[in-house]
Amino acid sequence: MLDTLVPQKTGFYDLFCGSASVAGHVAQKYSIPVFAGDLQKYAVVMAASQVEQVGAFDAAAVWCQWINRRNVWLLGKLDQLAPPPQLPGLDEELGKWRVAVEQSRAYCAQLPECFPIARAYGGYYFSPAQALAIDALRSSLPDKHDTPALAALIDAASSCSASPGHTAQPFSTKDSALPHLAAAWNRDVSDNTNVTLQRLALCKAKVKGQAYQKDALALTEFLTERDLAFVDPPYSEVQYSRFYHVLEAIALGTVGPVTGIGRYPDLSERPQSLFSLITQSAEAFDALMLSIAAVGAEAIVTFPSGDASNGLSGELVEAISDQYFNVKTKKIASLFSTLGGNAVTRTARKSATELVLHLAPK
Repeated sequence: MLDTLVPQKTGFYDLFCGSASVAGHVAQKYSIPVFAGDLQKYAVVMAASQVEQVGAFDAAAVWCQWINRRNVWLLGKLDQLAPPPQLPGLDEELGKWRVAVEQSRAYCAQLPECFPIARAYGGYYFSPAQALAIDALRSSLPDKHDTPALAALIDAASSCSASPGHTAQPFSTKDSALPHLAAAWNRDVSDNTNVTLQRLALCKAKVKGQAYQKDALALTEFLTERDLAFVDPPYSEVQYSRFYHVLEAIALGTVGPVTGIGRYPDLSERPQSLFSLITQSAEAFDALMLSIAAVGAEAIVTFPSGDASNGLSGELVEAISDQYFNVKTKKIASLFSTLGGNAVTRTARKSATELVLHLAPK
């Protein structure tokens, strides 16, 4: 569908870009600017690293400068700190790991304020060493190519996080979860960041686009009749900022007081989408479709075919779209995130049927 529609357009708008897998694909394959939007800063950083960069850069040189800046930043700080607790080997008994986790949490809670990620998430999502590395790298981003560098750090933190699928909550210290925590804590944040930076250094948009931290409806104000909108809205009643709050904190470089099993910041600090409110999701989707149709733009909409927990359903999404567009519908087998697994399985994704709607102006 993209191959058919995109070459005819002057701009591509990904209104719920997430980690920008679609926006990045379009930017690197087609010669039109891509505009990506999301409510969360971490997603905007990920998108910007893929749609705004039009030339490759020397990742090795950037990494070298970054490490040097990190070392300067750390100089004098670590001298004032006791070394973090030593972690047991992966094959050590779980009791030793349980003690190490408690010691790690106590250690990180006492760190100075210049280590906000370690203070909030060290001993939970990350080992003390991992969390200290994240703070050091976040506080010493390189002068040039800082956006892909930050995107690489966010990606590495996601890969190293001791959590099931998303960063909604860390692995517990139960016998069944501790091996997963131990494995995650043994991943190297710096190595993962370097590997991702090398990949992002080669991401070149054919035409420079832009990433925005905006609500989807606000982003449609830029649309024209010659553009294509891509709409992949939330399908959960739980705000997505709950699942990505750790990555958001790294993107922002700061985090205030955290509470609960997930170490969540205050609700007021987490972006809230109308699309995740059961009482407002249908109205929000209707307003979005009307705004796209009002300028005469085409759109692609993807959504699960069945009922979603946010009050929308594939049938309702199709019916609302049909008010304003000529709708062509496809159903495809797909995999959907379980948003961290459930009581039955830790499987991060499950088989489902997805609607793909092509919306043309009436």
